[in-house]
Amino acid sequence: MYRIRVNPLAFQDLQEIKAYIAEELCHLEAAVSVVKMIISRYEQLREFPLLGKELSALINVKTDFRYLISGNYLIFYRVDVEYVSIYRILYGRRDYMRILFGELQDDVE
Repeated sequence: MYRIRVNPLAFQDLQEIKAYIAEELCHLEAAVSVVKMIISRYEQLREFPLLGKELSALINVKTDFRYLISGNYLIFYRVDVEYVSIYRILYGRRDYMRILFGELQDDVE
């Protein structure tokens, strides 16, 4: 079984998702529910680390990042020998490719 590591940016993403739904949409219960759903989804990676799709298939660039869909959100992660590292959690309608390429340019071969 793999261990889950949540990158500080992914943790910040979760906080921002919760704050947006709770404050902007005025629905605290939905905010908590969405965050719990996302966490539950990435926890599945403990047993099934290759559950998500390869990001390189989506963007046509060689990279070891993978992504997993959780409702309206995309969870971007990497798998190594003993860890699944959650890198970002982004709303699917955002320009996530621009966001990721700005951050992943050193990781993309």
